[in-house]
Amino acid sequence: MRKPKLRELKEAITAVVKGPYTSTFPVTPLEPAEAFRGQPEFSEDDCIGCGACAEVCPARTIDVIDEGDKRTLVHNFDNCIFCGQCEANCTSKTGIVLGHNYELAVFDRSQANTKIEHTLVRCEHCGDIVTTLGHLQWIARKVGSLAVANPTLLVSLHKGLGLTTDPSTRPEEKPVSRGDSYLVMCPACRRETYLTEDWQG
Repeated sequence: MRKPKLRELKEAITAVVKGPYTSTFPVTPLEPAEAFRGQPEFSEDDCIGCGACAEVCPARTIDVIDEGDKRTLVHNFDNCIFCGQCEANCTSKTGIVLGHNYELAVFDRSQANTKIEHTLVRCEHCGDIVTTLGHLQWIARKVGSLAVANPTLLVSLHKGLGLTTDPSTRPEEKPVSRGDSYLVMCPACRRETYLTEDWQG
């Protein structure tokens, strides 16, 4: 039988005296480094539902689902590559951040996702999607007093403060007038309203 090498004998004795070099995980939770890129997490306070994170995700792990007056952002972390592009390109900077959660194993793959919901804003003239209410209010706060120049921003800001109510349904046969410019509109309908009012068609 060959004798063990001295280096191996030294390591064996050191391990007996000082204990193993490995960590005690999972008995003791492992504290990740500050720059660790764990599971991306939506912020209930800072996410504005603009969908920029879904646009830049290279793995296409973030879905934007628009149904009725709700927009749902779904992050499927089973396909996530934790690259951090969603955090780096977030419009509000802190709407989605890479946390330190790394224990993501699940028995059912349908549970490997996180969701956040936002209120959709639709054009009050044609019904198309404009964006989310949180997004409009964020823009209005960002531009400050200049928001008065855009009726859509102004109405959305007032709605967030509880100063406005939803308008009644606009009759189809009603001609376009200057009063319609104070509705929440998509750019196409607002352009049509101004051209019809100013140039009569």
